[in-house]
Formats: sequence, C-alpha cells, structure tokens
Amino acid sequence: MLKDIQKQHTDKKVEVWFQDEARVGQQGRLTRIWSKRGDRPRMQKDMRFEYAYIYGAICPTRDTGEAIVVGVVNKEAMEKHLAVISESLPQDRHAVIVLDKAPWHKNLKVPQNITTLCLPSYSPELNPHENVWEYLKNNFISNTVFRDTEHVIDTCCTAWMSLCSEAGRIRSIGSREWANID
Repeated sequence: MLKDIQKQHTDKKVEVWFQDEARVGQQGRLTRIWSKRGDRPRMQKDMRFEYAYIYGAICPTRDTGEAIVVGVVNKEAMEKHLAVISESLPQDRHAVIVLDKAPWHKNLKVPQNITTLCLPSYSPELNPHENVWEYLKNNFISNTVFRDTEHVIDTCCTAWMSLCSEAGRIRSIGSREWANID
C-alpha cells in the first residue's frame, strides 16, 4: 500500500508518520522509583479529574515529531494537529499518517500533502506511538501531582520537547521494518 501511495506522488518523497492521542491528567499513574532495600517510599496520588490531551505524531525516518496539547479530544483538534504536521513537512515530502480508528478520525479535512492510513481495529500494538506514550509517562509525567490543567499542559509540552530534542530517541522508539518505503 505504501508503494501505491509513492506511485501517486512521484514528485515527492513519501515518509511514514505514526499518530496517536494520550490523556494526561491529575489521575496520573505511579511508577517504580529507586530506594533503599526494604524501604517503601510514599508517593502522592491526585484524586482530582482535570485532564489535557496530547495529539502526537512521529516520523522515525527523519527522527522528528509534532504535537499539540489541548483540553479536548475531538475532530477539530485532530484537524488542527494534521495542519501542524502539514506545515512542518518540507516541500518535497508527502506524509502517510498511520492512525487508529478513533471516532474523531472519521471524515477529516486532510491537507493535500498528507494521506491517512488506518490501522485495523483493536490493534494498538501495530502503532509504535504507543511506545512513545510509555516512554513519556515513565520518564517525564508519572509520579506528578498537578496543580491545575495549566500545569498538566506545561508538563506535557516539556515532556514532548524533551523527546524531540534527544537525538535518535524517536528513531529508536518508532522505527518499524514494514514502514520502510525504499
């Protein structure tokens, strides 16, 4: 299928992006931490219900990513995310965005330099972006008690920028042999 898309866009290099959304909020999660043997360190867990959503997309080939952090999950936010990805593409590129079949992924206004490709239902293991969320939550977001939604958003933005600034991290987490077009 990727080769067919490349044939339709012979004047551009086609690259594969993986997209997904994650909810981050005050009902966070706890992860393991280092402590002395026999100690049981205490961690605070927030019981409030304020959230933000990260719409993230990665391109392992170019070791880059684009994200937006918003307070809602819906079609308009998804279209805004696609527009951000579209603007970040070099003129000589066409992106194939691999995404799941979330309800807000239907009937989207997709920019001309993007083609969407849906994964089969109930197959999150096929999307390497799930590993990105795991990395972000384990390294930047877990064990945090957020003051408010603004603090959630700031933490998500900082975590995403840290991921993108670490050379080779997106490539190591997101590369999949089946996604190579060359």
